[in-house]
Amino acid sequence: MRDLAKLYQIRFSDTNRYKKDLVWQVLCEHYFQQFIPHSSIVLEVATGYGEFIRHITASRKIAVDLNPDSKDCLPEEIEFHLGSATNLTMIKSESIDVCFSSNFFEHLPSKEVMDEVLCEVWRTLKPGGLYITMQPNLRFEPGRYWDYYDHVLPLTHLSCREAFIKAGFEVTKVVDRFIPFSTDSKLPQHPLLVKMYLRAPLLWRFFGGQFVIVARKPTDNGNGQSPSDDRRSHSGNGLQGGL
Repeated sequence: MRDLAKLYQIRFSDTNRYKKDLVWQVLCEHYFQQFIPHSSIVLEVATGYGEFIRHITASRKIAVDLNPDSKDCLPEEIEFHLGSATNLTMIKSESIDVCFSSNFFEHLPSKEVMDEVLCEVWRTLKPGGLYITMQPNLRFEPGRYWDYYDHVLPLTHLSCREAFIKAGFEVTKVVDRFIPFSTDSKLPQHPLLVKMYLRAPLLWRFFGGQFVIVARKPTDNGNGQSPSDDRRSHSGNGLQGGL
């Protein structure tokens, strides 16, 4: 999509970004860090304003996004690359321990492009490496899912799980309802209340509008290729986004 930076400047005010950042700090420290050893090399595709990559603890952190404004939101120690998730040639094959993306796939123009992203991430991951994603769930938010101008690809936790499996990943965890759909939620967002929410999965069943998938690249994948490799192309059409 053209004018990506302008769209996100319209969507996210300074106040909204500050509130999101507080929520993401809690999400990283009290949920996502459990999947990421501190010694990990972490790649975030569609890093947005860097709420995840800034707050997660890792030995090396790499961010990729199409929005040039993303770089200004990151400290110098985070390696930033301006580019598409369908073409991660700046990242060496089998060099990443954990890849993460959030609120990204719904912005892609087609399932074919999503296949390309999954294939490219597969290439960068070490055997046994993880791809963790959090996405709005069309099943539970069928109306609000389309309230954003750049939402294109319809996905539920089940259809996204199928895409990962088709790409050769082993899906080890699916949380169909996790956090609310967006930071515009009326639920309290004070960090202490977010911590309490994360400790009460029963509440997720009522308020969760996003899903989480944790997928693993097998340690023994035969010829070292993803099943999607024969369809791989570096079209550069992948769009980036963020919660």
